[in-house]
Amino acid sequence: MTSFRSFTLALAAGASALTLAACGGEAPDSDVVVLHRGNNAEPLSLDPHKASGTWENNIIGDMFIGLFTENAAGEPIPGMATEYSVSEDGLTWTFTLREAQWSDGEPVDAYDFEFALRRILTPATLANYASILYPIRNARGVNAGELQPEELGVTALDERTLQIELEFPAPYLPQLLTHYTTFPVPQHVVEEHGDAWIQPANIETNGPYKLVQWRANDFVHVERNEYFWDDQNVCIDEVFYYPTELQASERRVRSGEFDLTVDFAGQSLDFLQQEIPDYVRVHPYLGIIYFSFNTTIEPFDDPRVRNALGMAIDREFIAEEILRAGQIPAHSFVPPGVPGYPDTARISWFDQSIEERRARARELLEEAGFGPDNPLSFEYNHRTTGDNPRVAPVVQQDWEAIADWVDAEIVGIETQIHYSNLRAGDYQLGDGGWIGDYNDAFNFLFLAETDSVPMNYSRWSNEQYDALIAQANTTLDTDERGRLMAEAEQVMLDEMPYIPIVYYVNKALVNPRVTGWEDNIVHIHRTRFLCFADQEGQDG
Repeated sequence: MTSFRSFTLALAAGASALTLAACGGEAPDSDVVVLHRGNNAEPLSLDPHKASGTWENNIIGDMFIGLFTENAAGEPIPGMATEYSVSEDGLTWTFTLREAQWSDGEPVDAYDFEFALRRILTPATLANYASILYPIRNARGVNAGELQPEELGVTALDERTLQIELEFPAPYLPQLLTHYTTFPVPQHVVEEHGDAWIQPANIETNGPYKLVQWRANDFVHVERNEYFWDDQNVCIDEVFYYPTELQASERRVRSGEFDLTVDFAGQSLDFLQQEIPDYVRVHPYLGIIYFSFNTTIEPFDDPRVRNALGMAIDREFIAEEILRAGQIPAHSFVPPGVPGYPDTARISWFDQSIEERRARARELLEEAGFGPDNPLSFEYNHRTTGDNPRVAPVVQQDWEAIADWVDAEIVGIETQIHYSNLRAGDYQLGDGGWIGDYNDAFNFLFLAETDSVPMNYSRWSNEQYDALIAQANTTLDTDERGRLMAEAEQVMLDEMPYIPIVYYVNKALVNPRVTGWEDNIVHIHRTRFLCFADQEGQDG
């Protein structure tokens, strides 16, 4: 083994918190430091193998830590791993684990990682996000039920040594290993309680916090885990996460009920900058808002129809007049600025005026057989959270501006149910967003691979695309790898199974009392790095 790398884990001191009375229940001790976080949507699950949303990640990442984790700037740093080595062909990674304990005092070892990665890829687990782990050797076959979990390329060599074998070189693996799909789970607890292991009465965690209460549609409450290996540098004792509509969340920050919220409505930006300018945080985000077509049903199995509806959308108006927080109209699926990626793929008609695009859209629909005697009618489903309800009537008008025989019905659906419908293919045309799990183009492009269902919401399948991605994944030359992926992206953009709308910015409101918050491209802010200005320097 070569390319040995050793890390000294320097964890930032202090995570922050408030002494405000808890909105969901008062802290019993006035010395307890409590943080109240607005967190957008209600979690579907807090099991790392069942979750799929950023709002779930905000909680799960405070309770569990993988081989790598994120620092305050959102960058990958060692977590459970203290050092690792990589074979010369880039296919075998060997990790040395730190000595650590679960919140019940039992040791966290390499067998917990082996157990966890086998569990998430076992078909019976029904993990929506399993396909993100397909770079691991045999992961695809295990997840398809074609191979046994024991054949997965993850092996505990002993209690503190874990080996991961890959299908192809993945230089982004440290970033991937910060993702909750790769987190360990306590084998002794899961085997005893099954899926109920995640309930507050049963759960054990290896991160800075442990779940103590989950009141559905009200709050999730966690408390400090005294067995966490870096507990002495944690400032916040308790955290409440609230699933709250954006404008209600803004009000609760302004009133002092919340210390921070991880999003706010774009149309509120000017008002908030006037009222609470020191709270407002806006920063580039590694993500995209896009719409998915169900390509398995008519008429969305026809790329002419998909392109026509994509052409008709006025992205500039959506970005500048509806979202109004610095979002950029999207001309590709992979956001600009991803390292090692040439950013050459483009929607072919992106530079045309909206009038030219809508005229061409009408021609394409007529070529596809639609017109006054055969109108195009379809349902567009959108999330009821964030700015999505404000975008929906705008795109409805954009589509109906093509011709009077185009009829789009808009239907708002609760966010978790909406994403469940997308994964199940139970929709026609639906909105969505994707936030990069790691800063590499493949984390966006894998969403269009044939075998990435259910994350491939469109069910689009293209042999040329799959072959180009497969070739890129076996290419060690960075420039050639990027060129192949860009060529694949161009195939996808021409076929339009997804409509790129705008590139995200991350938006947050953070009370100036909260310290340790660093704006970053992945918009991940672990509570362990936060504190309050009047709490810094005190014992945690």
